[in-house]
Amino acid sequence: MVPFLEIDFLWDCFSGEENLFNGISSDPDKLRVFRSDPFDYHSIIDALRGCSGLFYSFEPPFDQPNYDEYMADVEVRAAHNVLEACAQTETIDKVIFTSSATAVVWREDRKTMELDLDERHWSDVNFCRKFKLWHGVSKTMAEKSAWALAMDRGVNMVSINAGLLMAHDLSVKHPYLRGAAEMYEDGVFVTVDLGFLVDAHICVYEDVSSYGRYLCFNHIINTHDDAVQLARKLTPGASSSLQQSDDYGKSFIEQRINNKKLNKLMVDFEA
Repeated sequence: MVPFLEIDFLWDCFSGEENLFNGISSDPDKLRVFRSDPFDYHSIIDALRGCSGLFYSFEPPFDQPNYDEYMADVEVRAAHNVLEACAQTETIDKVIFTSSATAVVWREDRKTMELDLDERHWSDVNFCRKFKLWHGVSKTMAEKSAWALAMDRGVNMVSINAGLLMAHDLSVKHPYLRGAAEMYEDGVFVTVDLGFLVDAHICVYEDVSSYGRYLCFNHIINTHDDAVQLARKLTPGASSSLQQSDDYGKSFIEQRINNKKLNKLMVDFEA
């Protein structure tokens, strides 16, 4: 297995190197850091030169931290420029495009579907716009734009549609959480731990058989107590008012989403 820091190119959109690598000791002979503007095509080309793989993820710029109706245009432009740069870089073998489960779960028919939601499904952008689910709008449009360009240019791309990342700085303001109550009620509110998400990226990158989209999560919020624990994490000051259910672990909402495709790929993966 290739050590994570030996991967040719690590992308963190809009983040400075002091934030990206804060507290990480790394060998300068194995890790190079570039400041690349996703709207500056040439700066992306410079960063990609000689690379064999790209891990792409998008975070809003510091001066516009919140998702709104305009963020989709920003994210689509960034994804388009990065994929176009990859298409022009002969050494790129594979692109791992980090998307979101919000590009899967928001559909008008999600409550009446006979089959569980999985990576074959797409969120309905018009539905998302109607209910101001801007995270879903942005992730869906950006991923579709990336797929269209990848297929047109012959770029070997795989996407990972991640659940809510349970990061230490997770807050109730995270745009993924808009519509959280509905996701919970529908049995599709999924989360992912950082370690599992990293392993999934490495596995998908290294496995030559990986293809298409992969839903990535290792927990689902589908009991009252799961919801209480998450609420306590998001709003620590309100912990005393959040009570655990008397029938802990018994009452649950049926899970209506699955990540069998990723689990099958990772069955023999060793982190």
